[in-house]
Amino acid sequence: MELFSTSLSFCRVGSPPKPKLFHLRAIPRRNTSIVPSSVKLSHLRPTSISSVARRNGIGLGIRIRPGREWCNGFVRASKREDGLPESFGGGIVIGSSLTVILAVMNRVLYKLALVPLRNYPFFLAQILTFGYVAVYFMVLYLRYRSGIVTREMLALPKSRFAAIGALEAIGVASGMASAAMLPGPAIPILNQSFLVWQLVFSVLILGRKYSTNQILGCLLVTAGVIIAVASGSGGGQVVSQVELMWPALMIASAAFQSGASILKEFVFIDGARRLKQGKPPDIFVVNSFGSGFQALFVFLLLPFLSSLRGIPFSELPAYLKSGAACFLNFGGNLVDCQGAPLLPLLFIATNMAFNISLLNLVKMTSALVASLAATLAVPISIYVLSLPLPYLPHGTSLNTSFIIGSAILVLGLTLYNLPKPKDELKFN
Repeated sequence: MELFSTSLSFCRVGSPPKPKLFHLRAIPRRNTSIVPSSVKLSHLRPTSISSVARRNGIGLGIRIRPGREWCNGFVRASKREDGLPESFGGGIVIGSSLTVILAVMNRVLYKLALVPLRNYPFFLAQILTFGYVAVYFMVLYLRYRSGIVTREMLALPKSRFAAIGALEAIGVASGMASAAMLPGPAIPILNQSFLVWQLVFSVLILGRKYSTNQILGCLLVTAGVIIAVASGSGGGQVVSQVELMWPALMIASAAFQSGASILKEFVFIDGARRLKQGKPPDIFVVNSFGSGFQALFVFLLLPFLSSLRGIPFSELPAYLKSGAACFLNFGGNLVDCQGAPLLPLLFIATNMAFNISLLNLVKMTSALVASLAATLAVPISIYVLSLPLPYLPHGTSLNTSFIIGSAILVLGLTLYNLPKPKDELKFN
């Protein structure tokens, strides 16, 4: 009999009665579960639950949160089989909204940051890769000194973080290789396979179960983004003149990066099982070690990555020096670096905040929900970039296909989040 490995939440209706001893027994998921009205749940202890479970031959993986509210004797699990909460609480709504806002700002500011650094996008990418390692580990050290991060968290197996870093580095390398051979409008369209890969990997790695409306919702989100992005790409001839291997490599790049995101979610779930207090590891543990291993693998691939950008490895030091001068807007022989360092610094700060918010949303919900929130930002950012902006004074017009694609995307998100029958436990 399969039971849950999750937390229980309660809501209060009236005054709690006196404590009473009771026994647990497992029932099929489809049935409802009832707690006798004479049971005071806030007085339960994990040890007593475990002993009752052992006597009944049941292996329970649940945690009781004492002092919480309760609801006419009904108890329900706080997460569904697909990893989503039963109902989106205020924290999740705020976290999702913040992620969408930061995702839009991230895309818009990236476009603005490339105005002064149009000749140095590879330099900006390396700043993000290696600079974040120093920042994340500095924050991790401060959180360790303050007691937020424990020795247990730091002792988690590093093989998972190495796998995350390797997948992200390979995803970057394969993405850059295919992007060099693909027309620009095809890249964001092919990247929408990211959501499909996440569905597949969350089932294979995490054992998640998705309903028909959730699968259909994800597919509608993907279709909506493709229609919205392709609205200005010039018809269906986007990838018709390139070899099949390059679109396939871009789709494989999305698979590597989606695999890394699912592994991050696995680290949170597995970490909660390993840690004594039963709570998931701090997000800066995952961010710091994941980014550290990614930087290591990117460093090993640097000659290959620089050649993909048309920069011979022997000329890379001079390129980085010129990129740093343009980034700081300081030094001689600078051309078209107006807006630096303000615009690049704004992008870096926003990108860091976005990555932290995104990983926090993964911790609160799931990698797929976090990706859906970030995907919602795609048409919004396209609309914002169509407006006249500082350093980008010439706006563009959006056609009907963009509006239709955006509507399909919102429909997909709504369909994905439709209520699902609740799983419950029964107490006798």
